[in-house]
Amino acid sequence: MELSALPLDLVVLALYYSVLAVLALYGLHRSYLVSVYCRTLRRAPPRPEDPEPWPDVTVQLPLYNEYYVAERLIDAVCALDYPRDRLHVQVLDDSTDETRTLVAEVVERHRRAGISIEHLHRTDRTGYKAGALAAGLERAGSDLLAVFDADFIPPPDFLKRAVPYFADPAVGMVQARWEHLNRDFSLLTRVEAILLDGHFLIEHTARHRSGCFFNFNGTAGLWRRDAITQAGGWQHDTLTEDLDLSYRAQLAGWRFIYLPDLETPSELPVDIHGFKNQQHRWAMGSVQTGRKLLGRLLRARLPWRVKLEAFVHLTNNGSYLLMLLLSLLVFPAMLARREHLSSTLLWLDLPMFVAATGSVLLFYIASQIARGEGWASRLLFLPALMGLGIGLSVNNTRAVLGGLLRRGGVFHRTPKYSVIRPGEGWRFKRYRAGRSPSMLLEGFLALYLGVCLVVAWQQRMWLSLPFVYLFFHGYAYVFLLSVLSSRPRGKQRALRVETSG
Repeated sequence: MELSALPLDLVVLALYYSVLAVLALYGLHRSYLVSVYCRTLRRAPPRPEDPEPWPDVTVQLPLYNEYYVAERLIDAVCALDYPRDRLHVQVLDDSTDETRTLVAEVVERHRRAGISIEHLHRTDRTGYKAGALAAGLERAGSDLLAVFDADFIPPPDFLKRAVPYFADPAVGMVQARWEHLNRDFSLLTRVEAILLDGHFLIEHTARHRSGCFFNFNGTAGLWRRDAITQAGGWQHDTLTEDLDLSYRAQLAGWRFIYLPDLETPSELPVDIHGFKNQQHRWAMGSVQTGRKLLGRLLRARLPWRVKLEAFVHLTNNGSYLLMLLLSLLVFPAMLARREHLSSTLLWLDLPMFVAATGSVLLFYIASQIARGEGWASRLLFLPALMGLGIGLSVNNTRAVLGGLLRRGGVFHRTPKYSVIRPGEGWRFKRYRAGRSPSMLLEGFLALYLGVCLVVAWQQRMWLSLPFVYLFFHGYAYVFLLSVLSSRPRGKQRALRVETSG
């Protein structure tokens, strides 16, 4: 009987260590990005001279049922420090609620004040955000187009700092860095902010300054019209139209500029379900973009390092599927190791564990150091960050599988509430993200890994404890957040709506 069990044990261990090895490679890639960031710190592109005259710019504001933040955005855009006769604003409003009336009133107020602004409302929402941007592009008369989502507040000098880079005719897009209005609202928003700091301060900077592809983030960026049209325009066969267009434009030869010092404040999701919806859309869309463009990219006449970096970028969300698989394998692998490979535990598990988790910690520590003052105090949130990253694996695995199996999909919008300071209420707001279907499986995995933790302790499997605890902590944390956010309070039940747009 022991002999018949041996092959199964070896299969479990082979699969377990294969998954862990791939995760370790993705983790080590984070360390590589940190090293590139450090080596290229002095490679910031010089700021060109101001153009004379300033070119026409159309600012596009795609909206869908953004009652709480639409006026704030339009007011900020109309206050941009840019020649009035060169600034044009398009409010691309697909709203189906009172937002449409509010936007019409705000647009009329600014039009009377002398702003060139138009309110474009679609009744056919084909293509969602990509469709709205394409419709706006057809009517725009400018060669440069800026895009801001509803939850952003562009600083007054945004255009005057970004436009000069288009003096180089090869530049197709300029991307600014996201900053966050409600970073300190809750533990969740603090962790979300650090996750995005890693992307914007380390990842984008390293890719841009090393000559690799990086992407427009859907907002807080400025495009050249020719870069959009020559790349094939806005397309909606993926849920990340921004990532898709970015890669097509760079494959067409356009150069992108990233300005980490140009900060554009935005509002982070305060509801875990809204955050999950956002992450699901980003993960699914990136997989769809990879399916669509990786073959073309690998065949392109590009340096191998550019292709490799792009491959990692477009496949990175596959690590969520691997994390979920690892979660299920951890207990049987623990028992199989005890029977057959106990002497190799230190030499196999520990280095891979450090590579998979230590590199991620280094990446986010570097992002907080890069952010500057107060970085040490923000490191206290790293355990919650690691937990949130692991806990999202169920939600994002659904997204990865969906991206592998189908094109497009429904663009589920992340609700915004104009909630900035701690203590401000959001539970009675009219928009609520629907509950994530991953919640029950997250609870099951937390229970399963809790049992594994107890067994590992009882069996004195000390070297397995940190690894098992990390996964238990992640699923338990996300499950509890989801349960707490799902509790109705008073009128909240009547106001809950599934938001998509």
